[in-house]
Amino acid sequence: MTPLHLVLRALYRWCRRTFPCPVGSSKMRGRGAEMSRKDCVKVAVRVRPFNKRERDAGSRCVISMGPNATSILDPRTQQARTFTFDYAYWSHSGFVRNKDGLFVPEEPGSRYADQNSVFQDLGQGILENALQGYNATLLAYGQTGSGKSYSMIGYGPNKGLVPSLCERLFQAIKVNQESRRCQLFFSMLEIYNEQVIDLLSRGPRLCGGLKVREDQQRGFYVEGLRRVPCESATQVAQLMEQGTRTRTTASTHMNASSSRSHMLIILQLKQIFSKENTTKESNMNLVDLAGSERQRTLTSEADRLKEGAAINLSLTTLGNVIRSQRIRAIYLTKNLGGNLTTLHKSHSTHSSLAEVAMGKRAVYVPYRDSVLTKLLQSALGGNSRTIMMATLSPADTCYEESLSTLRYAERAKRIQNRAVVNESPTERLLKELKAENAKLHLRLARLGHEGRQADDQTKELRKLLTHNELQIRAIQTLWEQHLQEALRDWEQQYATITQERRMIQMYPYILNINEDPQLSGVIKLFIQEGEWDIGLSDSTPRAITIKGLGIQAKHAVFTNVERRVSITPVGQAKVIVNGASVPCKTQLQHLDRLILGSNSTYLFIGFPSERDGNDWSRYDYDYFQSELAAAEGIHIHSLCEEKSLGSPSGGHGQPDPSLLAVFYDYIKLMPMVAEANQMSQELNKGVVFKLEIKNLAMSDSKGHDLEKEIAVRVMLVENKQVWMWSKAKFINRKFLMEEVYQQQVVQGEWCDGSAPPRDEDPFWDPLEPLHLGSAHLWLQSLAFRLQLEEQVEMLGPEGTEEAVLQLQMVPCSPAGLPLGEDGILIDPSELLGRRLDFQLVLEQCAGIRWLREAKDRGVQIAFRVYNIPQPFYTAPVWHNVNPLLDYRLQFTVINTCQDFLSYLQTSALVLELWGLQEGCKEMTSSQEGLRLTAEGSVVIDEASALNTMLLEESLPSDLSSSQQAMHQDLEKLRNLNAALRKENSALRDQLSGTRENMDLSNKADRRGSLRPSCDAELARALKVFYHDMNAVRSQLQKVRRHKPKEDVDLSSLTLFVEEQGLLLKDFAEQLEQSITALKQDVAAIIRKKREKSGIWS
Repeated sequence: MTPLHLVLRALYRWCRRTFPCPVGSSKMRGRGAEMSRKDCVKVAVRVRPFNKRERDAGSRCVISMGPNATSILDPRTQQARTFTFDYAYWSHSGFVRNKDGLFVPEEPGSRYADQNSVFQDLGQGILENALQGYNATLLAYGQTGSGKSYSMIGYGPNKGLVPSLCERLFQAIKVNQESRRCQLFFSMLEIYNEQVIDLLSRGPRLCGGLKVREDQQRGFYVEGLRRVPCESATQVAQLMEQGTRTRTTASTHMNASSSRSHMLIILQLKQIFSKENTTKESNMNLVDLAGSERQRTLTSEADRLKEGAAINLSLTTLGNVIRSQRIRAIYLTKNLGGNLTTLHKSHSTHSSLAEVAMGKRAVYVPYRDSVLTKLLQSALGGNSRTIMMATLSPADTCYEESLSTLRYAERAKRIQNRAVVNESPTERLLKELKAENAKLHLRLARLGHEGRQADDQTKELRKLLTHNELQIRAIQTLWEQHLQEALRDWEQQYATITQERRMIQMYPYILNINEDPQLSGVIKLFIQEGEWDIGLSDSTPRAITIKGLGIQAKHAVFTNVERRVSITPVGQAKVIVNGASVPCKTQLQHLDRLILGSNSTYLFIGFPSERDGNDWSRYDYDYFQSELAAAEGIHIHSLCEEKSLGSPSGGHGQPDPSLLAVFYDYIKLMPMVAEANQMSQELNKGVVFKLEIKNLAMSDSKGHDLEKEIAVRVMLVENKQVWMWSKAKFINRKFLMEEVYQQQVVQGEWCDGSAPPRDEDPFWDPLEPLHLGSAHLWLQSLAFRLQLEEQVEMLGPEGTEEAVLQLQMVPCSPAGLPLGEDGILIDPSELLGRRLDFQLVLEQCAGIRWLREAKDRGVQIAFRVYNIPQPFYTAPVWHNVNPLLDYRLQFTVINTCQDFLSYLQTSALVLELWGLQEGCKEMTSSQEGLRLTAEGSVVIDEASALNTMLLEESLPSDLSSSQQAMHQDLEKLRNLNAALRKENSALRDQLSGTRENMDLSNKADRRGSLRPSCDAELARALKVFYHDMNAVRSQLQKVRRHKPKEDVDLSSLTLFVEEQGLLLKDFAEQLEQSITALKQDVAAIIRKKREKSGIWS
């Protein structure tokens, strides 16, 4: 039995003898419990400055703050929402950097909140509570990159809450050393994927992490968590550095992202008051929670598998706990007048409220559902004084995340805790044990004179005496033993730090770069003279050991000869320098960027003479990924050029924020895709992942750009099966892949070659139709009842040609017969109130790229018409690159309204190309809700006609008569329009100065006979012009898509300029020919009209 167990047992026995009630009850605590009160969780919000991404995007700040009030503006609706919290810290603007590197207000009275201001409000309160004997908790919550780590830990001279708190704590210990003896224990742990990792452990990491246990007295605790005694703030800083180093190594080991993990720092303060014979113990839990990103998961994107590897379980459960506590607080306030009479027990999973007649309601608080909420149970509705800091991103692009954070904080401030002073009679126990030992010695002395008859009693007394002495020794020596062990660790760490500082001044090295800025620059791997192998293996004395996905046993060789450092990949090992893959020996320069394996990122730091005081902080994780994306031809400038090609303004000015968001999503997912490909390779899955930008070159039926999104194309190489996953689905699957990888490769499970069932395999999905591309058929010609024969290109999401579709749009009679030239309209308004029938004919789809890649595939074409909600699908065609579709469908508009006419004049019919694979379910058109004519034509305006009929029936008589009057007025306006048109023609004839005495009625008759033929000729001319303009539009699309490659030489660029000139020349010629032909046709019609009317003799 350890000394700690002896102490706890002695304390427990003493308390049971002294107090009749159970340990841990409110009566046991005496005055501390009587003086305790309900404490609501205090909530602070802090908004950070714009980061580089947001400045480049020209983001607008949507956060504003007043005294304790925080408002957020919806950038779309311009509606503001206001929240009230205990503290509101404006750290967005109004600051400068002084000579010491501290960010301070730029002028006296500025509202800028620096690190010291935050500590005075929050850290000082935690410190005072701890010195009084209360437990205290600080939670930092917010989106990744919103400033949580900066507020908690700080950066450089701008120290955060944790280091400032430790400094002030030891200052307070020094001031009060005469009245009390203080002992401080430091622990640091991380929770990732529901596994607890001790960041201060000296031994190997346990498989599955440390276990969370429950004790009746202690509540939930981490079994085997290392507690290190500290006597100064410097020692705490060294422990934090050690924990950060372990965290960095662990994230590389587990292929984990620090933004998805929670970090807990636990400070246990013990104050021994000799005069009062009492001890006060308080736990300070300082928690940096994982990023609170909301993933858009629409119903159509719901994944068939569970959420990835319990990654979000702790954060989700924390939200459920806060929500339950909020309901609990509201219920108590309304029904019990704020009198919290029923507290949850430490071993209970829920809080039973007072049972009342109406429903006997009890509020369930799911503490046991995750590791994090188990450890934070006392902080959320228990024995602790708790502060939550919610950090906000100010940019309009982060509006949804910031609003979610504010709502989360709004719920948290309603939580009610009942904090008590944690006192224990340790000193009194020591005195009583010593007094009891003295009595035992006297009894033993008396029994010694009574002889052998008292042998049994003597043995029992000696056993009890020895037990008491062990307890006394354990209480007195526990702290000293821990301190001696810690001092030995300090000496080893000091020697390591001294050696590292000496080597920095002698040798070049590579520095780790992490997604979390707090973890960057922690690991330094020195390259001494000669050749050094870098990789997994440490079998040779000249080896540099690194671990991570895609790292080989001997991955590469560093050579340091004559003050020149080079790197040589070994075999097929992946080595990237400055964004480009290197297959052979490459010399390194100071501040070169290295990526080893799938995503182990390092910055090369040259010899001391080469450094020149350069600041390497600008080479952050995003810089590495942006460099990789640029090598693949994806960078923000090219995306903006793509956007500007279809923009009327030419795309000048600030980059489109939506494109910036897509670009940063792209570089965020790049390393994850690389890791997924590496896991697929090592697990022999044969699956390849590739990033794509969805809707990059696509628009809706109005011609407006569709929202750009990142998607992941997944292909099974063996049979070329393809899936398309959304960003949210891929992230979820990637975490599940990590779980499989850990079990099969790292932990050695499934060594017999077995694998999880296919339905549980994160690399597999049931096959579904894939959206390949779309084409636009503009409907203006239908407004003139002109027949349209068209050949349109079906373009993919990135602007590539997927197929060419031949089709017709044919105005027809109700029986389906095409209209002649007499049916052509000059004025589209003549359609209003009349019936319109037309047929869509899809003849052939040629050159389908989807089928060229694999013959065992098929395609279908889908489209939507007007306001009919369900899409129409052609019959599937298989195994044919140039299939004949032979698809014909007739539509009818019974009563053409202005809305439908506007639809024809401003909209296009979007024809979507969908790819099918063997085993994939074909898409079928639904006839539900459709109305058909007697001839089998689909009625388009049924809904509007039905609504009109219902409206007329439901309208009062006066409104109905008003509507009839409006119809009559409309008819009068039409007649007046026709009369004015005739009068205009008559006036034109009068101005000619000829045939002044001709009877106007005879002229009108002659004009009436001439008009049909002239209108038909004009309609034919317009029809030819529409057809020519379609060819011109196709030529313009070719010009837009024709771009030079990224890495072109001068000759290739010259060839590109020549080709572009020829394309522009063809475009100009076609446009000029079309306009010239239209002018000639119109001039001929006018000349013929005047000749027949007798204007020219």
